[in-house]
Amino acid sequence: MIRAYVVDDERLAVERLTRLLEQTGRVQVIGSTTDPEAALIALRTQAVDVLFLDIQMPEVSGFDLIERLESEPPIIFTTAYDQYAINAFAVNSIDYLLKPIEPERLDRALDKLERLAGQPRQDTRALAKELAVQLSPGRKLERIASRVGERTTVLEVARVSHFIAKDKLTFAVVNGHSHIVDYTLADLDERLDSRRFVRIHRATIVNVGLVKELYPGVDGGMLVRLKDQGETELSVARDRVRELKAKLGI
Repeated sequence: MIRAYVVDDERLAVERLTRLLEQTGRVQVIGSTTDPEAALIALRTQAVDVLFLDIQMPEVSGFDLIERLESEPPIIFTTAYDQYAINAFAVNSIDYLLKPIEPERLDRALDKLERLAGQPRQDTRALAKELAVQLSPGRKLERIASRVGERTTVLEVARVSHFIAKDKLTFAVVNGHSHIVDYTLADLDERLDSRRFVRIHRATIVNVGLVKELYPGVDGGMLVRLKDQGETELSVARDRVRELKAKLGI
């Protein structure tokens, strides 16, 4: 039997997940709490095979809790916010489950847990600390993660030349290479440093530090050319030109 501990600030969520886990016939829930501080005390005295951990909790987030653990068990994150899923993988969790949790998805996460049992994992508490700071209100993004399959790439935001929205997805572009990120452009507008990034089109945010040229387009609009390898050209909406010029100091 898999020995599990459940942490979620919502009592109903704890009760529902505990019930789902017990119904699998594969898991023994040896403890649960809505209080992250109580979880820290409990996890110091009892070994678990997996920690089911909510990300967004008042005062102490899931990433905060990881950073304070004395030893780190395998983790399956539970969250109602898909935008945090990539960050969860960036701290080397086994898996993540979006609420409301479906039994079939839970079974797949348990399969993955058993498949990876005994494999070495890096100590991720330092990275968890960074992510906890990034989730704090008012904190600007310094890193952003992109996940494809089982691989997660952590990008330095300062190296991103621009963000674009296309086909209901958002991409961060670094040296001409596009990486899917789990943010909308509206999210990025709030989370990026406004001194460095500016919205130049409804589908484009550009890093002003990587703008090489600004010049008229053929239709009376404006274009920017970037300093990347391909000297990428991007359209600037007419109502965005003034703000871009102000950020460029021209």
